[in-house]
Amino acid sequence: MFSKILIANRGEIACRVAATAKRLGVRTVAVYSDADQYAKHVAVCDEAVYLGGSAPKDSYLKGDAIIAIAKERGAEAIHPGYGFLSENADFAEACQDAGLIFIGPSSVAIRAMGGKSESKRLMEAANVPLIPGYHGDNQDSDFLKAQADAIGYPVLIKASAGGGGKGMRIVEDSKNFTDLLESCRREAITSFGNDQVLIEKYALKPRHIEIQVFGDSHGNYVHLFERDCSVQRRHQKVLEEAPAPDVDESMRAAMGRAAIDAARAVDYVGAGTVEFIVEQRDTGMSFYFMEMNTRLQVEHPVTEAITGVDLVEWQLLVAAGQKLPKSQDQLKINGHAIEARICAENPDNDFLPATGTLFTYQKPTHSTFTISTNDQGNDVRIDDGVREGDVISPFYDSMIAKLIVHAPTRAQALAKLDRALALTRIVGLPNNVAFLRYVINTDSFSQANLDTALIAREADELFNQHPLNLSTLVTTAVVQQLASETDNISLNNNANDPFSQASAFRAYSDYSRPFSLIFNEQNYLAYISDWHNASNTKSQKNADNSQYFSLTIKKDTNGLDADNSKSSTVEKSDECLYNAQVSYHSDDAHNHTLWLDDARIKAQSWTHNETVYVFTDTGRDQIKLIDVMAHVGGDTAAVGSLKSPMPGQVIAFKVAVGDSVKQGEALAVIEAMKIEHTITAPTDGVVAELLFSAGDLVADGDELLRIDSETSEA
Repeated sequence: MFSKILIANRGEIACRVAATAKRLGVRTVAVYSDADQYAKHVAVCDEAVYLGGSAPKDSYLKGDAIIAIAKERGAEAIHPGYGFLSENADFAEACQDAGLIFIGPSSVAIRAMGGKSESKRLMEAANVPLIPGYHGDNQDSDFLKAQADAIGYPVLIKASAGGGGKGMRIVEDSKNFTDLLESCRREAITSFGNDQVLIEKYALKPRHIEIQVFGDSHGNYVHLFERDCSVQRRHQKVLEEAPAPDVDESMRAAMGRAAIDAARAVDYVGAGTVEFIVEQRDTGMSFYFMEMNTRLQVEHPVTEAITGVDLVEWQLLVAAGQKLPKSQDQLKINGHAIEARICAENPDNDFLPATGTLFTYQKPTHSTFTISTNDQGNDVRIDDGVREGDVISPFYDSMIAKLIVHAPTRAQALAKLDRALALTRIVGLPNNVAFLRYVINTDSFSQANLDTALIAREADELFNQHPLNLSTLVTTAVVQQLASETDNISLNNNANDPFSQASAFRAYSDYSRPFSLIFNEQNYLAYISDWHNASNTKSQKNADNSQYFSLTIKKDTNGLDADNSKSSTVEKSDECLYNAQVSYHSDDAHNHTLWLDDARIKAQSWTHNETVYVFTDTGRDQIKLIDVMAHVGGDTAAVGSLKSPMPGQVIAFKVAVGDSVKQGEALAVIEAMKIEHTITAPTDGVVAELLFSAGDLVADGDELLRIDSETSEA
């Protein structure tokens, strides 16, 4: 076994590798960029060395610098993790030339499987089932279109050097082929430096099922069963589980044999994943080779959970020249495991990646990097590379953490995952935690009616959901404000006079206090009256230290708009939407127990930039509690302006100054986190000004161009 390794990666996978290395007594060297100087992976490794700038090309993709650091620090091997240099054959070869062990397959195997076209030819020779398609070298656009026409639509355009869901486009008909081909090529160049593509038939009701394989340098091969990764957005995985539902032993064995044949065809050594597209028809399921990932997969924990195998440990053992620790007949499936990828993104806005600070990051009770080997099924595991207060930057992947559960049955695993997600609290940037709960509670997922179109099929149940009602949100926001004021006064003033208390004391008149709120783009006014603070009353009603007030909620048509600008509406509504007496108890400004509508509700809340984020067992939601005085004199945003929805780079403008545009017409293409996003016109008009050029970097909220809503004279 090695005495020291360098981990050529960042984030949760670097922390994951470091955990196993530490358990085995192997010292670790971390490398870091400017953005990662204080990152978690730097803290958990034994040594850390500065690598370069924040952009991957200036740091984590600098293979020569990484090798030099490894040699300088006395590392014997380099673990590449996944992404970055993990499937770079030149880097693997350079490690070998430098006298270092690359913890992964040979450069020959990486090259053979890294090009999708070449890998398809190899698989055809090895009698591994292939889906119809074109995998050749002729990249002429007209020729590729002709091939797609011959295959029959829908087809899938895939970057030959691609991976991670990038460089893929589904084409529904011939007329859109050329535009989608060019978009795919641009993304492929940006992500992989290679714009070669292949064309494949898009399978009907496809499932994405993959097999974990392992080979050693002594000619031994095993597979560690399958994972279902069908739930995807933007061709990237959202949820993964093992074993795959509805896969019987005969199909499992057939896929396992095909995966081992694929690995054997390239003399594969180390951990790899053979991915299959599974077409579901009334007559049964058929599987076809899609690609082989020559590295450890993001979703490897679910395989670890059902097999009790530490795959990183196996990687280290095999790279050190040892034999596989187990044979095929010694590997068994134990229970069911599901992994949820928690990402910084906005599902309700086409999954746009998000950046920002993890203002609040609370996790359910869990283990870290613990491999399940028992039958109790009480495992909850979190793999992450961040801590509360860390920044999710625009330079790297948007994943915050992976939440993995293991239980004896799939139904129990689903219940455990739902509970763990319900106890996950993230505030400070958009995230998909609530969305993940919606997905696993759909009929399609809970009943294992799986395919890659699940999210689109269940869209009505997944997007723009508000699981908490208005009264719960308003009450929690008001209670948090009252609790926060009480905390502030008790911290800053110990006086006992009534003017120093956060209570409803009045020398004369009744107590009434208004609150201005915005929920789901609608303005509301809430009034509390008859507020009784337990610390200032001896009433029997407050003997349990609870407090109470009367709450009234009305629509407010003279408040602030959703963007905090002044509304142009002048009418007010007197319609009362809610009126009740509320009782509550707050442990602090964030933890509350409410008695509302004859029900007890336990709620947690945090405020960030005037938005109150509310969490209950039922779900999470948010409402704005407006400090009205802070917005006095605020101007309405300029009509016709168009802002970038995320930090990124301007790839292209589709219009020029003076062009007339229609609502929904493409205006610009922004790339963020290696994903292209098309910005469309919010209204008809004429382009008045372009404020950036192609290639410019833009921040979240930067104005890209201006549109004059007045049409120009002919």
